Amino acid sequence: MRVLIAGATGFIGRALVPLLQREGHTVVAWARDESRGRSLLGADVEIVPADAGFDALVAMIERCDAVVNLAGEPLLGGRWTPARRTILEDSRIAVTRHLVRALEMARTRPGVFVSGSAVGYYGDRADEMLTETSAAGDGYLAEICQRWESAAQQAEALGIRVVRLRTGVVLGRGGGALAQMLPAFQIGVGGPFGSGRQYVPWIHLYDLVRIIATTLVDDRYRGPVNAVAPEQATSRSFARALGSALRRPAALPLPSLALNAIFGQAATVLLSSQRVVPDVLSQLQFAYEFPALRAALEDVVRGAAVTISPASARPEGAEAARYELRTRTVVDAPIDETFAFFSKAANLGLITPHAMQFRIVGDVPPMANGATIEYQLRVGPLPVRWRTRIARWEPGGRFVDLQEAGPYRLWWHEHTFQREGNRTVMEDRVYYAPPLGILGRIANRLFVSAMLTNIFRYRGDVIRLRFGRLMPIERVWPSSRTHPCHSPSERGVSTS
Repeated sequence: MRVLIAGATGFIGRALVPLLQREGHTVVAWARDESRGRSLLGADVEIVPADAGFDALVAMIERCDAVVNLAGEPLLGGRWTPARRTILEDSRIAVTRHLVRALEMARTRPGVFVSGSAVGYYGDRADEMLTETSAAGDGYLAEICQRWESAAQQAEALGIRVVRLRTGVVLGRGGGALAQMLPAFQIGVGGPFGSGRQYVPWIHLYDLVRIIATTLVDDRYRGPVNAVAPEQATSRSFARALGSALRRPAALPLPSLALNAIFGQAATVLLSSQRVVPDVLSQLQFAYEFPALRAALEDVVRGAAVTISPASARPEGAEAARYELRTRTVVDAPIDETFAFFSKAANLGLITPHAMQFRIVGDVPPMANGATIEYQLRVGPLPVRWRTRIARWEPGGRFVDLQEAGPYRLWWHEHTFQREGNRTVMEDRVYYAPPLGILGRIANRLFVSAMLTNIFRYRGDVIRLRFGRLMPIERVWPSSRTHPCHSPSERGVSTS
């Protein structure tokens, strides 16, 4: 199936792309910035730039079997001023109308149109049980969702199956509402919003993109679908579960008065109660990977095991290293496929957290000994230029990249791939040294090691999406001074 995605470079879209590729689909992205889209989505995604015009969009739709609409600016991106409301509405309603108009003009039309919405459709409903047949609610957010869905539903008159996804709070690494909540919870000052009694519908990002992929190929899905997990949570129980996953207290509430002062009307996103039931998904027996909140949060805040320790037995070229990072993964895919994916520099953006704003500068050279790649990204608040050189290139088995210019005094990264039947054992060894001597060592303890751990955990999430459930590893490394980053081997990346 050939799938066109609007909003492919967003939090949900970047997770959907590798999952669809894993299932054998071809992905096309309709993106505002062609260069940014290529940097973020990898080598195997075709980009249709929005500025190419309406006719180019229609021409691409005629070549696609499905359209997925994930466009929409974040609801908590600021107070809902008149200007902000225009952005929220145009990014949802106007974009959806534009897509439906393109579907109407297409001579050959896709069979299915999956369009995003939100549980805000139901308004503030206290503890009322809400299914897909429940009436729409009141308030600004409910009004947006109704207009949003109405725009999408117009495609049904064109003979296209329309699925309207009413999504809850999406739990995933590196984006969504959880990214805004984590800093307070990580230092032990998080807690429930308002009274804590309001219901918070939620869904793990991995399950959400699986739901989208399922609706594309299963004709039984039509109309509204509550894309939420079956386990219900209040703001208080959600805060308690997040604190437990982080091993931090989570008892300090943020009063409604304070939220209203900070966000204005946008605080309704945090204070409204929607006790949403995934009735359609239950009836059609969708199998969740993360039906329980605690397991979902632990997967997000912990993730793949990564060890960082003082460097020892430094390889040639990394003699100045102070620290060593290691992670080992068994991928349920043949070595040729795995090596091909990870050895393409154009895929670096896809496996890099969105907040780092990764972008390749200039052309990407063929991978070979001595090839250099330049890119820019953000390390915390700072923009950084990085130039890396391929110091070793052994096709099908190993390559080493070495920083020539960038933020570290030394960065030496070895990627090895070993065949294990039809699976691949991947191992990463990074030898690095922060700059600035003792200040760099302090920085490593305070935030650099945590940042690197998060980067490799994010990569593990992408591996799970691109290659599926990964295999447990029986052999472990000798213990050392490491960071305790563990996750259940049956969920996501299995490393040791």
